[in-house]
Amino acid sequence: MTVRTFKLTVAYDGTEFFGWQRQGSRRTVQAELESAIEQATGHRPRTLASSRTDAGVHALGQCVGVRVATRLNAEVLLRALNAILPQDIAVREVVETGADFHPLRNVSSKLYRYLIFDGSVREVFARRYCWHFRQGPLDVEAMQEAAKSLVGTHDFRSFSTSGSPRKSTIRTVSQLSVCRVGLAPPAVFGPTTNRATFGPGAKFDESSNVGPGRDWIVFEAAADGFLYNMVRNLVGTLVEVGRGVHPPTWTSDVLDARDRRRAGPTAPPQGLFLVNVRLSQ
Repeated sequence: MTVRTFKLTVAYDGTEFFGWQRQGSRRTVQAELESAIEQATGHRPRTLASSRTDAGVHALGQCVGVRVATRLNAEVLLRALNAILPQDIAVREVVETGADFHPLRNVSSKLYRYLIFDGSVREVFARRYCWHFRQGPLDVEAMQEAAKSLVGTHDFRSFSTSGSPRKSTIRTVSQLSVCRVGLAPPAVFGPTTNRATFGPGAKFDESSNVGPGRDWIVFEAAADGFLYNMVRNLVGTLVEVGRGVHPPTWTSDVLDARDRRRAGPTAPPQGLFLVNVRLSQ
């Protein structure tokens, strides 16, 4: 039987997973997905994801490469997997590719979104999908100013948590936006919201004034790659500016220091979403 290569676009609620990567008997997205593929095809697959999301982190558009011996075409495999997978994972798309497809080497950029709710009363039904910042409203305008120095090609060592070695800590961040929005959570979580919606050219009011229904803050970060915990560390650092601990110019000093101890805390995982992965042609 011919071994075929597929590109899967996968969404998952990361709340009850110990991250993407298989970890023995622990429940992970990779283990659930590979089990479903094996049930659908009768053969053990080889999978590789563009991003090894951590425990509690979600995905709207994780990119997964799969090599497996099967006669099933992409459309049939899509239906079969969604019939088998648990309710907190969905395969949005299956595309058959050439054998040279690689979900890491072929990545040109990744887009992450982080959600903060800074209202005084917690959003009960969104508690698994945001950081509830209880210490009062954050200064979004200050965070927007602080984010400017972090866009571009820099050494992001100050924003990398140890534990995942990299040959280089230099990355190119093409977007780091911070917006206060008056959108209901489902609209914020939606996979169709992207740089055309959040950031420059946004169609909603980006005013930092706090009012009824304006307690959501959306961060979006796009780059050619991210270091371990980099997005959560960027958010934690910008929040230090937003709560008035440091001025907006502080982030430039943190970047230049190349020292993780100089940056802010790591934001909690439940507010982070991998939105999409762009692949090179």
